[in-house]
Amino acid sequence: MNTLMETLKEKAKTLNKTIILPESEDERVLKATERIITEGIAKIALVGNEKTLKEKAEKIGVSLEGAIFYNPNSCATIDAMSELLKKRRAKKGMTFETAKAILMSDPRYFASMLVHQGRVDGMVAGSNSPTAHVLRAAIHVVGPKPGLKTVSSSFVMITNTHEFGDKGTFIFSDGGVIPDPTAMQLADIAISAAEKAKFTAGIKEPKVAFLSFSTKGSADGVSVSKVREAIEILKVRNVDFDFDGELQLDAAIIPEVAAAKAPDSKVAGQANVLIFPDLDSGNIGYKLTQRLAKAKALGPLIQGLARPVHDLSRGCSVEDIVEVVAITAVESEM
Repeated sequence: MNTLMETLKEKAKTLNKTIILPESEDERVLKATERIITEGIAKIALVGNEKTLKEKAEKIGVSLEGAIFYNPNSCATIDAMSELLKKRRAKKGMTFETAKAILMSDPRYFASMLVHQGRVDGMVAGSNSPTAHVLRAAIHVVGPKPGLKTVSSSFVMITNTHEFGDKGTFIFSDGGVIPDPTAMQLADIAISAAEKAKFTAGIKEPKVAFLSFSTKGSADGVSVSKVREAIEILKVRNVDFDFDGELQLDAAIIPEVAAAKAPDSKVAGQANVLIFPDLDSGNIGYKLTQRLAKAKALGPLIQGLARPVHDLSRGCSVEDIVEVVAITAVESEM
């Protein structure tokens, strides 16, 4: 396990947060619950019938002692929760009856409502459902963070090249959610990614590079224009981190190249947060780094929501669930 993950787990232990895992039908979730509670990383809430879940856990040799249980079928506040969901989706014509049916049948929506109400501190889901289902529940119920309109994702990339980034650590964004972000969305992504750098990756001074095949006017194109527009949008948003673009990757992270291509930049040659112009480049970039450089990739970690919700791969391990719960607990303090 890498040092950053150890640090996140230790920090989570001091916070005593409650994280809800809605997909309690998954044995990996039950096994992770036992580990998280035993290690003191967080309090765990599960969605489902307490008796049924404890019996299932016992059959696989797992104890759910100390877990909290929320059962939609016997929830005393389900009507109030349904009314709240109806109000949040009123513009889409949602009725009380439809809202209640959704909350009763979809544990991701039910758990997201508990997050929205502040009854739990965050949610981790996706081991048993597609990313789109997790995102839909989170966006519809929790909603974007005030001041942002964009929900996106980041990868924390931990490399062995300590001379680059923040001692080898980078944020890559967005590599998992928005296929072709607009300039406004790129600006939102940069704000969320800088926040992820500080609060999750421990990067004290985010230096954000908007990547392109062009550096400072060396080429033109539709995607280059979009990046330049994102830079202009960010300039008027009074952010508390350094950013620059458009920059080619080598100009963004290698000082010698930056000195030649962008000598007056506060970011070039020092970037530790990389904003990719589209999902193609972001996804390809993180996988190249992960496979060829043997980097540790944490994510995709959802960002831009009012409260922390994170998605899991359906192929995730028990350890993956434990790690993402620790990250969610830490980010609930943001």
